[in-house]
Amino acid sequence: MARGSRRGPYICGIDAGLDVVSGKWKGLILWELDAHRVRRFAELRRGLPGVSEKMLTQHLREMEQDGLVEREVYAEVPPRVEYSLTEHGRTLNQALGPLGAWGVDRICREGSEKVDVAEASHS
Repeated sequence: MARGSRRGPYICGIDAGLDVVSGKWKGLILWELDAHRVRRFAELRRGLPGVSEKMLTQHLREMEQDGLVEREVYAEVPPRVEYSLTEHGRTLNQALGPLGAWGVDRICREGSEKVDVAEASHS
């Protein structure tokens, strides 16, 4: 497993966990890969409306370094690259489940808007 460049010192476990998922898109990348198991770059980008190519690339590289995401390159023309969660990434996604449930409750409580990803990716 690759080692990330971020290694503390940390104040607590939450600090260490947030270090790995910091950034607007990392939690959503985890969610998208968990829901679909394997995604190509363009599929990930369509599933995350608003993410730039540069930011998605940067986050995927960091997540690969942290051992959360596996990148598989197939020797084809044109080359095919697929991303999936590692076991470590799946356990992080499971740990974030209660936070997601809390967020859904908050959306309902606050009356906030929720993006329809299927609709947003077709516009």
